[in-house]
Amino acid sequence: MTAALTTTDYKQLTSTISGNVRTLKESVPDVLASFNAMGKAALAPGAIDAKTKELIALAIGVAARCDGCLGFHTQALARLGATREEVHEMLGVAVYMGGGPSLMYAASTVAAFDEALAARKG
Repeated sequence: MTAALTTTDYKQLTSTISGNVRTLKESVPDVLASFNAMGKAALAPGAIDAKTKELIALAIGVAARCDGCLGFHTQALARLGATREEVHEMLGVAVYMGGGPSLMYAASTVAAFDEALAARKG
C-alpha cells in the first residue's frame, strides 16, 4: 500500500517535505533557487490563469503518482479559490489519461483538496 492510501494528513506531509527541501536548499542552493524560479515562472498568470495552471500541475501529479504534489497543489488551488467541482472535473481527465493508477491518486486528491479547503476556512 502506498503512502497516499495510508496518509491523509497532507498538511503534515507537505510540512515534512518542506523541511527536507530546506535541508537540500542548504546543500545545493543554486539548484533549489533555479527550481523555485522555474516554478514561479511556469505558474505565473499569462495566457492561462494561475488556477488553471495549478489544475494542470495537479493533474500531472495525479498521473505521476506524486503524494507531495497532491498536498502542495491542492493547497494552492484552495488558496486560488478552486471549487470541488473544478478539481473533480480535472480528476476525471487525469483518470482518463492515466487509467486505474490515476484513479487511486484521484481518490487521494479528493481527500487532500477537502483537507486544504477546511484549513483555509478554519
